[in-house]
Amino acid sequence: MPPLSRTLTIEAALHRPYLAAQMVRMQLDDQVNDFHSAGPALRMDLCLTPRPAGAEARFANHWAPGRFEAVGQVFVIPPGEILQFRAPGGRQVALMCALQPALFAPWLGEFTWTERRLEASLDIGAPRIIALLRFLAQELQHPALGQEVAADLIAQHLCIELARYLLAVDEPATTGGLASWRLKLIEERLAEQGPAPTLMELAALCNLSIRQLTRGFRTSRGYSIGEYVTQHRMDMARRLLGGDERIKDIARRMGFASAAGFSFAFRQATGVTPKLFRTRVLRGI
Repeated sequence: MPPLSRTLTIEAALHRPYLAAQMVRMQLDDQVNDFHSAGPALRMDLCLTPRPAGAEARFANHWAPGRFEAVGQVFVIPPGEILQFRAPGGRQVALMCALQPALFAPWLGEFTWTERRLEASLDIGAPRIIALLRFLAQELQHPALGQEVAADLIAQHLCIELARYLLAVDEPATTGGLASWRLKLIEERLAEQGPAPTLMELAALCNLSIRQLTRGFRTSRGYSIGEYVTQHRMDMARRLLGGDERIKDIARRMGFASAAGFSFAFRQATGVTPKLFRTRVLRGI
């Protein structure tokens, strides 16, 4: 087997007593199959470019060799865990963070990483967590007055929001979360291009009432199904923006009535316009 061809560039880094963060640009020419150890830290990863379709991972200390779960835009590796990550090659930009125990212990010190919480840590779509990681990425990319203090505050807030998210995720058998086959149906529907599905459509797909769907989804994921639909749609938009298709054509494919409507929704979700995302993030300009 030929050696893996990689180009890794650290574009920015910040080291604080309880936080280490790096902005990394990667060009991976082959299939990735790596093991990552968290050590004593809690590690978080935000993919600023589209996460490659088919990216998946397993916690080597807990799951059988053949069990892999899908990885989302944000994933977490708990302290002491080893993550096996595999994905197609390609170009990526990611924010990688390590949070030391003294920072997260007040909120997760006695925390139990149940099976369900490990699963949920691989695909964190909670908008507040994503927004905080993006703020931290901006601090690294554009250093300004008070950068270190701002980064420390963001790191503390991240720990609180992560604890809230994980504590809201409990075992489906005891709290009525959605069955895995229903979650898969929702994901498959969201992968289709065109207008976003309505709650009524998703509830009918899962053979549930809207109330059962919304309550069960929040129990399973720790955030609302509306937030998940928005996040999933924006992930699809990022992938499409990685090609050469015109932005107005992408807007049409995603079911928006106009390019302006698509641009507004994309900026609300990501903080940048589709044009800026394409030039600055994907192409590194």
